[in-house]
Amino acid sequence: MKILVPVKRVVDYNVKIRVKSDGTGVDLANVKMSVNPFDEIAIEEAVRLKESGKATEIIAVSIGPEKAQEQLRTAMAIGADRGILVQTDDEVEPLAVAKILKALVDKESPDLVIMGKQAIDDDSNQTGQMLAALLGWSQGTFASKLEVADGSVKVTREIDGGLETLALKTPAIITTDLRLNEPRYAKLPDIMKAKKKELETLTPGDLGVNTAKRMETLKVAEPAQRSGGIIVASVDELIDKLKNEAKVI
Repeated sequence: MKILVPVKRVVDYNVKIRVKSDGTGVDLANVKMSVNPFDEIAIEEAVRLKESGKATEIIAVSIGPEKAQEQLRTAMAIGADRGILVQTDDEVEPLAVAKILKALVDKESPDLVIMGKQAIDDDSNQTGQMLAALLGWSQGTFASKLEVADGSVKVTREIDGGLETLALKTPAIITTDLRLNEPRYAKLPDIMKAKKKELETLTPGDLGVNTAKRMETLKVAEPAQRSGGIIVASVDELIDKLKNEAKVI
């Protein structure tokens, strides 16, 4: 079984986001960038499948600037066998990402695509579903448990009422949730080995995909600062404030 794992270069989740003064976007100057946390979970799950003998090859894919090679090398240090960078300096929207991934799926013919359910920068949560629609493949989203055996996949999902288990036929698209696993840290020897692994560079044009934007960001703004709470002396005072100041009752 061959597994394709898309990874996205995002601002590290420990970094406090700063909005540009003109409100056109997020300030990325001198900001630490990392692999999207949900994609780290996808890499870890693919590596575990390989370690258990259920997968033979893992291909990490990223779409972004040349610097995204760093995140691909991280994926290869964790256990991906090779990487593909679709290099572009443009902001690529979810539909264009899905079209690029479809072209790569057609090129590489994987049995399984495991990807994060969403990226922590735009929180779109669209690419996995769009890719499944473009390919006509079965999909299991928000996976908290994954079982692979004999050309089928069982995906356990957390839903409002408890747990839902889906039985899928491969090829399939899986999107990962937080409780699927805990990603490992890449060891220094693996980081050194990753530098020698194959990394292919393509462009969207090589894959016949147009990445022209279909949406325009009008404004980016920081959340309004929350005012401090107050202590009231009685229930009557609380009701009065809720009714006359907050106007919620």
